Amino acid sequence: MSRLLPALLAMLVATPLMSETPQFSASDPVTSSPFAYAKSGAKAERAKSSDQAGAKVIGGEVAADGAWPWQVALLVGGAPVSTDAQFCGGSMVMDRWVLTAAHCVHMPQEDGSFADIAPQDVSILVGTNTLTPGSGDLIPVQAVFRHPSYTGTQFDFDIALIKLARAPQVPYQTVEVPDAEYGDLLNQQGVTTIVTGWGLQEGANPSPELRQAQIQVLDRELCNTSMMEARAEDAAGGFGYAVQTLGVPEQDAYAIWDDLIARAPKPLSGNMICSGTFEGGKTSCNGDSGGPLVVPVEGGGFIQAGIVSWGLSATTGRGCEETALFSAYTNISKFVPWLNETIEANP
Repeated sequence: MSRLLPALLAMLVATPLMSETPQFSASDPVTSSPFAYAKSGAKAERAKSSDQAGAKVIGGEVAADGAWPWQVALLVGGAPVSTDAQFCGGSMVMDRWVLTAAHCVHMPQEDGSFADIAPQDVSILVGTNTLTPGSGDLIPVQAVFRHPSYTGTQFDFDIALIKLARAPQVPYQTVEVPDAEYGDLLNQQGVTTIVTGWGLQEGANPSPELRQAQIQVLDRELCNTSMMEARAEDAAGGFGYAVQTLGVPEQDAYAIWDDLIARAPKPLSGNMICSGTFEGGKTSCNGDSGGPLVVPVEGGGFIQAGIVSWGLSATTGRGCEETALFSAYTNISKFVPWLNETIEANP
């Protein structure tokens, strides 16, 4: 990645200094609160102003009625069933337990801190693939359990459990989660997975119908390398500007750049699964957060390997586009002990 710097410095020598503020890059994950977005009404306003239809799991298709019967939707508490009220997804793992992402239930506050969502501020829609009034069973929440290591300032440990106030009164199924050994087998390059959700595509309306997309697990280190190269390219402009402005000797600039790259943390930790395509076009999007990434197994069943956590776009700007490359998913098998302990401690 240090090869970016010589070309940049050469370019800067022949280019006047720029004073523009750098723009946020597509190499960084979206970090806004999905709950705040839905509750504020911005989601509804965006839908009204949009002239594009077909919001979806990017590159996906409408799921058949009754497919993915463990899929649930997280809705703003007290709101009727609608695409505007839905802000995240989840999955039924036991009769009264929903698995979702921690960032769906741990919200940024006005003072910059983070706090868990109050149970009364969220409802869970079970037993339907359609976000229309009267569909499914809308259930109050009894308690929310975020993984204690999730801070809200990064996406590691992005896993949470929600306990329902009662069991669903409509047909549904629970989905199996893998143990650590089986989870390692699922998290291999080329494994076929399916992601489902009611996501929002850039510039388009949220989907009232559950959508699905088939994508493959990618090698985590290949994803990290690709994303780090994108981050380095994004950072190079500001670094080159600083080098030129401060008059840093060229050889010192190379050494500093290499040290910065070496110290930069990798985007995907060992707690994450990378899935998508290097060409883009199939991944998850806003509104899919917290939803399941499942793997087909022998006998026609499925195991949930991951939870939709965050995603990256291939073009400048944050958001979900047809050019989206990767999505990161929480690797559930890494958290089975915490899941069991939490459920057993809260009968």
